[in-house]
Amino acid sequence: MGRKILALLTVVLLAAVFVAGCGGSNTGGQSSGGQKFINIATGGTSGTYYPLGGALAEIWNKNIQGANATAQSTGASVANVNLLKDGKAEVIFVQNDIAYYTYNGTEMFKDNKYEDIRGLATLYPETIQIVTRADKGIKAIADLKGKKVAVGAAGSGTETNARQILEAAGITYNDIQVQYLSFSEAANNLKDGNIDAAFVTAGYPTAAIQDIAAQHKIVLIPLDDKTVETLISKYPFYTRTVIPANTYSGQTEDVVAVSVKAMLAVSAKYDEDMAYQMVKTMYENQERLKAAHKNGELITPDTGKEGMSIPLHPGAEKYFKEIGK
Repeated sequence: MGRKILALLTVVLLAAVFVAGCGGSNTGGQSSGGQKFINIATGGTSGTYYPLGGALAEIWNKNIQGANATAQSTGASVANVNLLKDGKAEVIFVQNDIAYYTYNGTEMFKDNKYEDIRGLATLYPETIQIVTRADKGIKAIADLKGKKVAVGAAGSGTETNARQILEAAGITYNDIQVQYLSFSEAANNLKDGNIDAAFVTAGYPTAAIQDIAAQHKIVLIPLDDKTVETLISKYPFYTRTVIPANTYSGQTEDVVAVSVKAMLAVSAKYDEDMAYQMVKTMYENQERLKAAHKNGELITPDTGKEGMSIPLHPGAEKYFKEIGK
């Protein structure tokens, strides 16, 4: 009988050790094999976040002892915040405006505030491009009144960008025919002439806009100085941006726009040393980021805190202080 009890106790003890070894996500905890699992929440496979996330996974796996990082395709910023909050991702790609809403409990996070979100680094500008076809006769943002305008999917980051920019220009949704369309739906409808203009939040040049420009002469609608100043004074996470001439076929002049910033974020509970190593090795392997996507060349420590809209994680703060930034 004593042997049976001893055997049972041994099984229970081994099970307890196994469960303890599979420690929680979001803290940088190790698995039973000493590995540090890093699930990177990115975006759609055709976007910018996904290839950069894959490059980061490769960098961290090669340069951080025990790292086991993988990039996951997701619904991007808003979905990623929820994955982080639920402990289903360790690192997320997110727009700095969405991170701001998350931390402060505003906009789409009005009833879902998450104060434990922390920044690792800002990466590159995501420009709000307002595109139309030349045959629509729209040359300024005021010309959008009465037009069918795609503002992004309902509740998306793009939709919030569109509403805030229109507000700064003195235009409400009552002044336009609002079309809640996703990125791809907006591009297809503009190509087919079913809508008059579309808001697109993405790094330029954007493949979908290039595709429209290959079939129709396009116009990027510029923002006037007053609209830009009004917008930035109310929403400081925006920055003034100039889209250079010839970014798209037929675009012969520079166009003034505004941008938000793509950034990386983690939980406040995430391990400080791991966060430090992730930021450090990311910047030490910029060639791999550039190989993954053109915007990789914009990911530098000199701009890593520009537009940071939430508190920095202590691990990231340690890195930037170390390099004098």
